[in-house]
Amino acid sequence: MFDFIRKHTKWTMALLFLLIVPSFILFGLDGYNRSKDQAAVVAKVDGQDITQTEWDRAHQQEAERLRASMPSLDPKLLDSPEARYATLERLVRDRVLAAAANKLKLNTSDQRLARELHENPDIAALRRADGTLDMERYRQMLGSQGMSPEIFEANVRKDLSNRQVLMGVAGSGFASNQVADTALNAYFERREIQIAGFPAAEYAAKLKPTDADLEQFYKTHENLFQAPEQANIEYVLLDVDTIKKGITVDEAELKAYYDQNAARLSGTEERRASHILIAAPKSAPEADRQKARAKAAELLAQLKKAPDSFADVARKNSQDPGSAPNGGDLDFFSRDAMVKPFADAAFAMKKGDISDVVESEFGYHIIKLTDIKAPKQRSFEEMKPELEADVKKQQAQKKFSETAEAFSNGVYEQADSLKPIADRLKLEVKTATAVTRQPQPGVTGALANAKFLNAIFSPDAIEKKRNTEAVEVASNQLISGRITQYTPSRTKPFAEVKDIVRQRWLDTRGAEEARKEGMAKLAAWKAAPASATMQETLVVSRADTQKLPPKVVEAALKTDAASLPVFSGVDLAAQGYAIVKIVKVLPRDPAPEAGAKQERNQYAQWWTSAESLAYYNGLKARFKADIKVAKPVRASADQQAQADSGVTQ
Repeated sequence: MFDFIRKHTKWTMALLFLLIVPSFILFGLDGYNRSKDQAAVVAKVDGQDITQTEWDRAHQQEAERLRASMPSLDPKLLDSPEARYATLERLVRDRVLAAAANKLKLNTSDQRLARELHENPDIAALRRADGTLDMERYRQMLGSQGMSPEIFEANVRKDLSNRQVLMGVAGSGFASNQVADTALNAYFERREIQIAGFPAAEYAAKLKPTDADLEQFYKTHENLFQAPEQANIEYVLLDVDTIKKGITVDEAELKAYYDQNAARLSGTEERRASHILIAAPKSAPEADRQKARAKAAELLAQLKKAPDSFADVARKNSQDPGSAPNGGDLDFFSRDAMVKPFADAAFAMKKGDISDVVESEFGYHIIKLTDIKAPKQRSFEEMKPELEADVKKQQAQKKFSETAEAFSNGVYEQADSLKPIADRLKLEVKTATAVTRQPQPGVTGALANAKFLNAIFSPDAIEKKRNTEAVEVASNQLISGRITQYTPSRTKPFAEVKDIVRQRWLDTRGAEEARKEGMAKLAAWKAAPASATMQETLVVSRADTQKLPPKVVEAALKTDAASLPVFSGVDLAAQGYAIVKIVKVLPRDPAPEAGAKQERNQYAQWWTSAESLAYYNGLKARFKADIKVAKPVRASADQQAQADSGVTQ
C-alpha cells in the first residue's frame, strides 16, 4: 500500500483534497474545533459553560492540594461523589464571583497584589538573607505546579478581586445585643420532658415469621439481596516510585550536585535574640499606638545608657508573656519563623547589638541579638544518601513525564493486552480478583479509585475486554487495566440469603408494629393525658441533649408549648417509635458576662454568614448560575446499615 502511495503521490493528494475540502465547507473549521472537545456541559454561569473536563481538572488539583496538606487523608473521601460535587460548587462559586467582580469593576491594584505576595508564607521562604526574592527558586516552585510567575500572579489578582465581591457584606454584618440575646435565649431554651419508647427490637422479638412470609418478603425486595457485578482484572501501574527503583546515579553526578546545592541542603542560619514588646496591635486606636511607641522609645533610651540591663528591663516592662519571665529570650529561630519587620531587623544585626524601635503587627519591639548559629557545612560523604535520594527523585520525575505519553499511547494502540507496554517500560502486570464497581472495605490505592473502577466497568472494557485508557489515580500515578473474567450482578438464591431475609423481615415488621402501637398510644394519651405512662422527667436543651436521639431532641424543642402538657410522636424508622411529653419550659441558664459576649459575637458571625450566603444566592440568580448535574444523595441510615452488614455483597 505504501509503495502505491509513493508511486502515485499526485493522485493520492488529489483524492485527499476531494475528501477533506468538502467537509470543511459543510461543517466549517469551527466544527472541527468543537469536535476536539465533546466534554459534556456540567454547569453554566453568565452564559459561559463549565465542562466535564474543567470539572475533572479542578477536582484533581483540589485532591492533590488536600493530599499534600493531609497525607493521612483517606483517598476514598476525595473521590466520593459528594467531594466531586463540592468541587463543582466551588468552581461555580468562583465563576459567579468573577462575573460579579467584572460587572462591578472591582479591580486589584499592583500595590495590593504586591502586598499579598509579600505576605505569602511559601514565597517568604524563598527570600534570601538580604530580603530579596530568589527568582530562580520562585520559578521552580511555580513550575512544579504547572504555572509560570505570570499565570500565578494573574490568578492571585483574580482571587483578590473576587474576594472584594462579598467583602462589603461580610465586613458590615452586625447584630445588636438585644436581637442576639433574644435569638440565643430561644435557641438554648430548656424543656422538662418525659419519654415513652417503643423499641422495634422488642416487637421484633415477639414475631415468628413463616417460610411463606420470608419468601414473599424476598420476592418483594429482591433489590436488597443482589450480588454486585464482579471482575477479575490485570493492571499496570506507572508511577514515580517504580521508575525510581530502576535509576542508578553516577558518583561524579552526585559530586557535581553536592557542589551546587550543599549550602541549600545543609540548612538555614538561625539567630537567638531577646526582645522587649510594648503591645499595640494594628487594630488599636492611633492614640494608643503612639503612646506605646513613646514607651518603647523611652525604654530604648534607658538601654542605650545601660545595655547590660536588657534582661531586667524586659522582665519588668515587656508585654510578651511568653518571653518576659526569661528576660525577653526567644531562643534560636529561623528567618521565616518571625514576622518580616522583626526578622529583617534581627538578621541585619551583629551579635550583641540592640536595635532601634521595630514596629510589627503586634506592637513595638526592642531587639538584642545574643547569638548566631550558622548552618554546618556537611561533607559529601555525610550527605551522599540524601543527595542520591534527591537526584533519583528528580530524575524519576523527569522520566515519568517523558514516559507518561508513551504509556497512554501504548495501552490504547495495543488494546487487547497490557504485556507489550509492560515489557517495553519494564513494568509488572498485576492481577486482582473479585473487583467490584464500588471499592471493597479495606481496599486502598488505585483499586479504590472511583475513576479507575468506572473505566474498568465501562461497556467497552466489559464487552470487548479491552485495556482501559490511562487513568490518573494520584499525582504522578497512571494506571490501565483490563478485565479477564466478568460476572454480572445477580439476585442471590433465597436459600443462600434466608438468614439475612429473616433478619430484614424482623427489622421491618418490628418497626411497623412499634410505630402502630406508638401512634395508638399517642392518640389515646392526647385524649386523656392523665392515662399516660412515661419515664422519669429529663431536662433537655441543645447544649445538653441527654444523649437522646436527635429526632427526639428536635421534637422536644420544636413542638409548640403554648398549652402544656403537650405530646409529640417521633418516628425513629428502624429503631421504632417514641412519644415525647413536654411538661415545662425553662429559661436558659444565664451565661457569665465573658461567655455572653462570646456568644453574641458568634451570633453576629452566624448572621453575617447568612447575609453573605443570601447575597451570593442573589448573585447566582443574577448571573444565571445553573448546575446541570444532580446533587448526590447521601445514603440513609438504613441504607448505610444495610451496606455495612453486607446484604448486597
